[in-house]
Amino acid sequence: MDAERADEAAVRAFLGAEARRLSPRSSARLLSVLRQFHRFLAAEGIRADDPTAAVDAPRRGRSLPKVLGEAQVEALLDAAARVEGAEGARLVALLELVYSTGLRASELVALPLSALGRDPRFLVVRGKGGKERLVPVGAKAEAALEAYRAHRARFLPRGRETKWLFPSRGAGGHLTRQRFGQILKALARAAGVDARSLSPHVLRHAFATHLLSHGADLRSVQRLLGHADISTTQIYTHVLDSRLAEIVTRHHPLARPRTPRGRG
Repeated sequence: MDAERADEAAVRAFLGAEARRLSPRSSARLLSVLRQFHRFLAAEGIRADDPTAAVDAPRRGRSLPKVLGEAQVEALLDAAARVEGAEGARLVALLELVYSTGLRASELVALPLSALGRDPRFLVVRGKGGKERLVPVGAKAEAALEAYRAHRARFLPRGRETKWLFPSRGAGGHLTRQRFGQILKALARAAGVDARSLSPHVLRHAFATHLLSHGADLRSVQRLLGHADISTTQIYTHVLDSRLAEIVTRHHPLARPRTPRGRG
């Protein structure tokens, strides 16, 4: 491409050809270089127009979240159950709750006691933008919460009652996201799970991924995660794609191995 004489169509054609061998990130970088070059041409009075002005950078796409397998989650839960006393009861409650509900770490650690309404099968959660949503709690998480509440006083700052479900002696009065992350790293090492791959956010992703892989629909998962826009939840469509492929393989008549007919 003659950069000094190229028009918009030539720039688009050039970028399209290069995109076959470049990643979206590299293609965006190439367009940035072309734009800088044409700004230089304009500054030098060589060209009066900029053929790159109306060309959009390629979308880089969102990377797929790290996902824990179901066996890894079970290993974490088993390791948490081996921790004794109040620390163990809190750890099991936190783990069961985040895996049962998919709460954001910020929502989980800042749950008030009032989130536990009259019906123990649900939590009232205040999410992003102050929006409230009703989140169902699984039976195991419900039992873990009940067991933890018998030990909750152990974590009260100076023994004084507080409004938080997971109180702490820290300045905020409740368990912090950072401390929860540290607790999970230690648990991962005890469970034989790669600690680098574990965070509260990864557990949230596991909740969504495992729901979808067992038949949940995307719209329901969107509501459970508290996503305002379905496009945010669509990062999990790779799970749906895999499930659809499996359905075709199992049920489509032409996908089954064919038995050769005998001649005669």
